[in-house]
Amino acid sequence: MEARLNLYGNPVAAKFFKYINSAGKAISDSTLPAATQELVKIRASQINGCGFCLDMHTKDAAHAGETATRLNLVAVWREAKVFTDAERAALELTEQGTRIADAAGGVPDDAWANAAKHFDEDQLSALVGLIALINAYNRVNILVQQPAGDYQPGQFD
Repeated sequence: MEARLNLYGNPVAAKFFKYINSAGKAISDSTLPAATQELVKIRASQINGCGFCLDMHTKDAAHAGETATRLNLVAVWREAKVFTDAERAALELTEQGTRIADAAGGVPDDAWANAAKHFDEDQLSALVGLIALINAYNRVNILVQQPAGDYQPGQFD
């Protein structure tokens, strides 16, 4: 399978990714826990069906020490005992923010309030930015049918 567009060789795409990756750097440098960041990226990518991002973020998470059990249970986090209350709140906000078009009123107040119990304002800002950012990456990769499976941990560092 070949991508519809070479995102790595096109100058406009390169410029776009330069700026969007800068946004990602602001988030990765935040105090939002790195493990939570990867869980958010994985869950949004599962919902959106982005194979490229799932390949990347599951491999990066495993490389950083995330357990196979937790990675395998992200999609069913509500039933799994392996996530903290803070991670659960982040995953709920991720689902609500990713499925925003499915909810007439947007993200419910209770999902926001639960996240606000576990994260300070800077972390909430990072979490909101991360949810928006991973959804943007998912959409780009789905639009161009970026193939999955070849990613190596740290490939884009």
